[in-house]
Amino acid sequence: MAKKATVTEKSKTRKPVKKDTGRESLAAELKKLLPQLDSEGLAFLIEQARVHLYNMQIDKLNDAADAANTASARAAGIANSRKAPKSAGKNFRIDGTESGSSFYLNYGNDNVMFSRNEMIHLVKIVNAKVSDLEIRENLYNWIDRERSDVFALVPIKNKFDDHLKALAALIKKSFKING
Repeated sequence: MAKKATVTEKSKTRKPVKKDTGRESLAAELKKLLPQLDSEGLAFLIEQARVHLYNMQIDKLNDAADAANTASARAAGIANSRKAPKSAGKNFRIDGTESGSSFYLNYGNDNVMFSRNEMIHLVKIVNAKVSDLEIRENLYNWIDRERSDVFALVPIKNKFDDHLKALAALIKKSFKING
């Protein structure tokens, strides 16, 4: 029985095992992959990391703004106004810079910037001679492939989403193809 007591005593003095939250394993996997990447791959990862960090900062700012708005509404005795909009299209606006080199897609109080070439590509997608569903599918696929950061701004679930339909209509209405 002495051995059993010793085992129990040892188990009581052990340090608790730190749970891996997933971050550590992902960091370890990335560290293993780094030596295999060329300069272009490393530059891409750095750019993506910076975009992600920026988006995280924006999320924190949005959370703080939401908290401030909620507190203001409570103080004023107003009900929380975070109800679903009647029309997704009312939340969208596209603004161009004076130089015309970039465009801002505004949704609510946030925006995301598109280059002139990206906007031209979007205009071609929404003006294609295909069905509305194919337009939305092509638009969704392009955003998913090229600019998935848009999904952090606009809650687009799939190609049937009203937000995507409103976005396609806005782009089509705002820009015309010459020639």
